Amino acid sequence: MSRTHDYRGMFDASGTRAARRTRVPEVPAEPGLVVEDPVTGFCGAVVSITGSEVTLEDRFGGRRVFPLRPAAFLHEGAPATLVRPAPAAAGRTLSASGSVHVANLKARTARAARIWVEGLHDAELVERVWGHDLRVEGVVVEPLHGVDDLGAAVRAFDPAPHRRLGILVDHLVDGSKETRQARDAYRATPRAQHDVLVTGHPYVDVWQAVKPSVVGIREWPTIPRGTDWKTGVCARLGWGEPADGARRVIGAVRSYRDLETPMIGAVERLIDFVTAAAPGEPDDRA
Repeated sequence: MSRTHDYRGMFDASGTRAARRTRVPEVPAEPGLVVEDPVTGFCGAVVSITGSEVTLEDRFGGRRVFPLRPAAFLHEGAPATLVRPAPAAAGRTLSASGSVHVANLKARTARAARIWVEGLHDAELVERVWGHDLRVEGVVVEPLHGVDDLGAAVRAFDPAPHRRLGILVDHLVDGSKETRQARDAYRATPRAQHDVLVTGHPYVDVWQAVKPSVVGIREWPTIPRGTDWKTGVCARLGWGEPADGARRVIGAVRSYRDLETPMIGAVERLIDFVTAAAPGEPDDRA
């Protein structure tokens, strides 16, 4: 029995096998985009771009200029061609979270609603990306310094329709301590089911919510259970103490593009939840 094959396109006119080309995507070189030059290994964020060159800045503040060539960079581990971003619409600039930046902002008087996060690093990261949005909406972010006895903290806050509470927790996965604490938060008061939202991300620590390439590594190291995660990471990467590591990680984040999707989604949900407070709440922005 004979078999037929379609060889069209596999050979050129001279009979030589034709090279199969993989399309390399074009990525707009917007400020803050993190890419790597595979030749030198230099990894940094876009600072500026001209018609023929792009300037990158690494996490230590060092800058290098590279020519713009097809497929010359790695973006999220894959080859990419950097191109000039499309011009923004007149009068519209974006904040670090990707929302429209409000010029000449007068911060709204703080709402009674709150967003709680586990620690100072979580609060710093949220402020770095969503700070502008939070001031527009009048939302205060407060660190809890852990989620032990979260139910008692919720009862003390006494949530209500005009005083909603959003809680961002690390390692919100089945069977974790944080998941059990979240259940306690919802049982804390009769109103908690309506006026409290607990959400989070699957990472052991908020540092892991930052894309590894942003801090110049290929992946976050695996730390044995029983070892403080930040301490273990700093030891494996030679970053010194956790305070030194925090400056590297938080300082490297420039926009929401530097964060993993679960972190972005969790914070956006919380902001939407606490700002959808009781109808008729006065707008304190003049």
